[in-house]
Amino acid sequence: MPMPKRGRGKGKGKKGFKKRGRGISRPRVCRFCADKKITIDYKDARLLSMYTTERGKIVPRRISGCCAKHQREVTNAIKRGRILALIPFTATQTAMR
Repeated sequence: MPMPKRGRGKGKGKKGFKKRGRGISRPRVCRFCADKKITIDYKDARLLSMYTTERGKIVPRRISGCCAKHQREVTNAIKRGRILALIPFTATQTAMR
């Protein structure tokens, strides 16, 4: 019995590559490189809260758009702010029973 021919799978375009419905995206520019006046400081909780999720996790570089140098500085500032209780470690602290 002959083997059935395999067609293209669901969601695949030319040559087996998956289609991406995002469109054209412009490259992200690090806001700290673009504006030299902005400084990364562990005491600035409002600035650092933009680089944490609702759960309290640090946003990765590919999402935040920071360059590697400034992402390291942001990460260190968030960790320092957490230790000094300026920024919460998690969004909600559960009460112990």
